[in-house]
Amino acid sequence: MAKQQYKFNKETLTYEEVKLSTGKKILRVSLWLAPNIVIILLLAFIFSRNLPSHRELVMKLELERYERELQRLNKDMELVNQVLDDIEKRDEDMYRVALHAKAFPAELRTMGAGGSDKYAYLTDVSNSELLISTSQKIDKLERRLNAQSISFKELVELAKKQEKMLACIPAIQPVRNTDLKRAVSGFGYRIDPIYKTRHLHTGIDFTADTGTEVYATGDGVIEAIENKRWGYGKSVIIDHGFGYKTRYAHLSKYNVRVGQKVTRGELIGLIGSTGKSTGPHLHYEVVKDGVKVNPIGYFHSDLTPEQYEQLLQMSENSYRALD
Repeated sequence: MAKQQYKFNKETLTYEEVKLSTGKKILRVSLWLAPNIVIILLLAFIFSRNLPSHRELVMKLELERYERELQRLNKDMELVNQVLDDIEKRDEDMYRVALHAKAFPAELRTMGAGGSDKYAYLTDVSNSELLISTSQKIDKLERRLNAQSISFKELVELAKKQEKMLACIPAIQPVRNTDLKRAVSGFGYRIDPIYKTRHLHTGIDFTADTGTEVYATGDGVIEAIENKRWGYGKSVIIDHGFGYKTRYAHLSKYNVRVGQKVTRGELIGLIGSTGKSTGPHLHYEVVKDGVKVNPIGYFHSDLTPEQYEQLLQMSENSYRALD
């Protein structure tokens, strides 16, 4: 409470109470409050500079969470890269070897995706080093995945082609084992049954009764049907693609036409003794890239090891041909 002030009155020789006007009272109060207000405002300014606002606190927490997520993402990408390393190794060492494919170009796996300027927009942001590092890893991972996708697409096409090739390659006997009497002559030099001279026998002769069924040994297209009075007599030639052709000669009848598609095991004709032949049999040839090869190496799909060995011995031991 403010102290009461008195003033000496010279006329009355007494002390009189000094009464302040309302304006002076307000001025006095203002003068007393002013320093306190200044101090309060100064303290408020200092604390507002040092203590974060609610919004700043929320933003700080968000940034910390984003940083943790980026660090977790970096660890996850390291694991993905390790898995991709294993996939690339299998690609090169297993899949491409199995499919006889060339090595995938290394430059496609490591091709660049832009210079350092690509990440310049990140240099001024918080945690810029972590953001740039993460962006670089993501770009590298994207390039590797894209390259691996291209490689797998190539391998799938090769696998489809390989599957088709396996279906086309001659791989079975053209005559059932139960219909065979014996394989008279194999591939190699043999004694001609008519001229009695030694000559190269370019196929295998399978003896069986006239009318015995003859089957296509692989998928293909009928390239030609011959009907000669000498030589191969009635014969069928199948183009299997991939450089393979087969000939079925000395038939009594054929059940196909030129241009017809056939599948492995499909009936194409009947055994006979037409052309230059001394008895009912099938003369079977395999041609690879224009060269006649030993058909004995192409009977692997329908013979047991024992049957194959027996057929091999029969073809090698024979010294005469039937055509």
